[in-house]
Amino acid sequence: MKKNKVLETQINEITLDSLSKLLLSESNLTVAVCNANSLVRAYKNEKIKNILNNFDICTPDGFPVAMASKILYKNKQKRVDGYKIFNNTLKKSEGTNTSHYFFGNTEEVVNKIIEKYKDSNIVISGYICPPMLDVDDLLNKEYINDILNDKPDIIWVSLGFPKQELFINELKNKTNISSNLVGVGFTFDWTAGTKIKAPEFLANIGLEWIFRLIQEPRRLIKRYLVDNFLFVIFFMKQYLRS
Repeated sequence: MKKNKVLETQINEITLDSLSKLLLSESNLTVAVCNANSLVRAYKNEKIKNILNNFDICTPDGFPVAMASKILYKNKQKRVDGYKIFNNTLKKSEGTNTSHYFFGNTEEVVNKIIEKYKDSNIVISGYICPPMLDVDDLLNKEYINDILNDKPDIIWVSLGFPKQELFINELKNKTNISSNLVGVGFTFDWTAGTKIKAPEFLANIGLEWIFRLIQEPRRLIKRYLVDNFLFVIFFMKQYLRS
């Protein structure tokens, strides 16, 4: 599967359906969804960059990353975001023996997802909503043994970036887990309906950030007004060198 460097992160050329197919047929995969913010943070932080580049698959979660891949490598890459990966893969697993496990977020959110899919023939084998702990503390808790004993096919991790990627990396390296591990950020909230997702037409033209900034200005102002600007600067440097 072809990878292309955008800023300092290797981004896969991949489609939504091909990724869902891989998650349902393969094992032991690590998947990160990468937007402009995560690529800027990886550009400035060697540890984050190395972890992302050690993942089996990094998808272009946002419009800027997909567009950068198109411009730099003249491909037809589209957005492959966490929300679509999660819901598309769950739906495609209906009627199969594929088991899903949810890790992170809150019980309220996770229970709403389970309620949403209760009438479908989808196997949700378990979930854990841990308290706010460091990655090392998460790995030392007894519930990690529950995951290992459950042996789900896919573990969906909702801890936010970069904590979920750090957790996935450590879980993969320190245990004998063979499940596919996918970091999905705010996907649980959007699927549960506890947060409103931007309309698809805004996401497709690169304006999803405005919708989200209006919703959560304090939390997201630096991410969108500073990091998006830095993404453009770092991208232009790469483009001019290419």
